[in-house]
Amino acid sequence: MRVLCDVHIAFKIKRFFESKGFEALHVNHLPNSWFTADKDIANFADANELVVVTKDVDFQASHLLKNTPKQLLRLALGNLSTQETIHLLDTYLGTLEAAFANPVCFVEIGRDYCHIVSAGT
Repeated sequence: MRVLCDVHIAFKIKRFFESKGFEALHVNHLPNSWFTADKDIANFADANELVVVTKDVDFQASHLLKNTPKQLLRLALGNLSTQETIHLLDTYLGTLEAAFANPVCFVEIGRDYCHIVSAGT
């Protein structure tokens, strides 16, 4: 699993994924940094087979309506602390790995759930 963390995702979450052996990038490392448009983030992720990790509901709509980004992890956690978010990611890591083995997948994590909303080949 390779991930691209959106602008509002803490760098500690990026480092969490790296600590688990995954390649992780952050939008702030792209050429346009935090000014990168959502469409360009999705295109970059799709071209590089990256899972977009975001809190942004706009990516959800784009995935469901346009199938881009192809792989999406939406954190619907409100103002949960970064440490609590990392704990949830760690709890669901096996589920995430299995879900994102699909080339097209959308997973949403809430405070008390992890739903695979769409998965296909």
